[in-house]
Amino acid sequence: MFNPINNIHFRHWRGDLFGGVTAAIVALPLALAFGVASGAGAIAGLYGAMIVGFFAALCGGTPTQVSGPTGPMTVVVATVIATLVARHPDTGLAMTFTVIMLGGVLQILFGVMRLGQYITLIPYTVISGFMSGIGVIIVLLQIPPLLGHTGPGGVVNTLEQLPNYLANPNWVALGLGGLTLVIVYGMPRRFNKILPAPLVALIVVTIVSVVFFSDVPLDRIGPIPRGLPTPRFPTFSLNELTDMFRYALMLAVLGAIDSLLTSLVADSISRTQHDSDRELIGQGIGNLLSGLFGGLPGAGATMRTVVNVQSGGKTPLSGMIHAFVLLIVVLQAGPLTAQIPLAVLAGLLLKVGIEILDWGFIKRSPRLSLKGTGIMYLVLFLTVFVDLITAVLVGAFVADTLTIKRLTDVQSDRIQAITDPTTQNHNLTPREQELLTQGKGDILLVQLGGPMSFGAAKSITRRMTHVKQYRALVLDLSEVPTIGVTAALAIESIVQDAIANHRQVWIVTNPGQVQNRIEQLELNKLTKPRKAKKEVGASPLPLPQIHQITNRSQALQSAFEYICPEVLV
Repeated sequence: MFNPINNIHFRHWRGDLFGGVTAAIVALPLALAFGVASGAGAIAGLYGAMIVGFFAALCGGTPTQVSGPTGPMTVVVATVIATLVARHPDTGLAMTFTVIMLGGVLQILFGVMRLGQYITLIPYTVISGFMSGIGVIIVLLQIPPLLGHTGPGGVVNTLEQLPNYLANPNWVALGLGGLTLVIVYGMPRRFNKILPAPLVALIVVTIVSVVFFSDVPLDRIGPIPRGLPTPRFPTFSLNELTDMFRYALMLAVLGAIDSLLTSLVADSISRTQHDSDRELIGQGIGNLLSGLFGGLPGAGATMRTVVNVQSGGKTPLSGMIHAFVLLIVVLQAGPLTAQIPLAVLAGLLLKVGIEILDWGFIKRSPRLSLKGTGIMYLVLFLTVFVDLITAVLVGAFVADTLTIKRLTDVQSDRIQAITDPTTQNHNLTPREQELLTQGKGDILLVQLGGPMSFGAAKSITRRMTHVKQYRALVLDLSEVPTIGVTAALAIESIVQDAIANHRQVWIVTNPGQVQNRIEQLELNKLTKPRKAKKEVGASPLPLPQIHQITNRSQALQSAFEYICPEVLV
């Protein structure tokens, strides 16, 4: 029975304490930045980091993972808020938090249905494309605040207004954003291990803005509420149910992919093994409660997880400590964040967006595969200019179709229709070759090898059309480990054709899935006597039979004895 609470212990409390505190320091500036970027406010980012971080650790399946708002999830939430608030100014934000709750429920269902093992089967070209697309979106949407302007929301609108922003920049805001980038990229690594560069940039640049530019008009975070969040109960609109569910599915799938990929990273650096389905349930519980209390949705955060492990975190206690540290910030540090310029947050998010771009694959993909490169850029384009679900569905469909085509070609190469062993490549024993040679074309051996999926069905049928004259058919499935329904029905069609022409059939299978599938077809029912016209003076045709056997040599021997009963072999 599933236990929703992890077995929390304090055997590694020292490492978990340092890991959790360090992860919280890294998470703080990003949570503020993601909250502002989403349109829900900085406090929503803090609530999301606190709630998702705590409950995903408490109930999840990756011991060292630290969860919270991420760039990809923030991009989707920003789209949801912009869409729903534009349509429903009074209730749009409440409906957005309902979408977040619904996304959490869907993630819980994914875990209960044990879909974790399948979610990460999305081709890497698709994952690379939509992650890079999200990076592009983040970079484009941060250009207006970096230049001191309020962004219009949406990639297309931002691109339309970009010339105006570039022509009329706020040079102070641009300077502060530039200083932020200099610190996060230029801070020596040895100092970065002591105090994370994003937090240093947040503090230093904010102080600079207050001391030297207090009289310059700058967009700042402003006061954020202090105290615990209050519940926001679900708000629906019947006209928006379809879109709300679609956005919730988008958040659920993206959060699941993001979290499980981070879980794999956590496994590799901590030498542990995560539970995918439990992780989805934990993430779902965290997102459900985050939406309920007005927080952003979250997922496993790679940077925070790596920092946690490197600082000594070993158990879920570290993720919970990270959440408690953020709770202290929420309760006490609200006034301190009011003076943070939005240009500073834009600089931090620019770094996030640039790092999300899959530079390694972008550089190497043309050498690895032109088709893979095309899929990656297709998904990137759809992610930026359409939406994530469409991008993933289209990309996965194209990638899977190409994969099926390649597998079908491989399967087709292993389908052979042999009547004359002297003219074909095969793996027959000398005795089997002799039997086929003496059969003089009256014995047709059809060999299949490897897994037979629906893509192989057409090839099976096509190979049979080239051989018309034979009296005995041997279907060798001994090297087929699994066979799909469509391929099995193609086998049934071959047998039906052979029986209709009064040919004897031997089917060679090994015990297992293939043998069971062939037995489920009930091919023996095809051999019932039928009334057929008979020419005057012709000898009666023998009743065709289907023989299921486990040895190919024995099947060929029986076929030869059937066509040459007068020969003693």
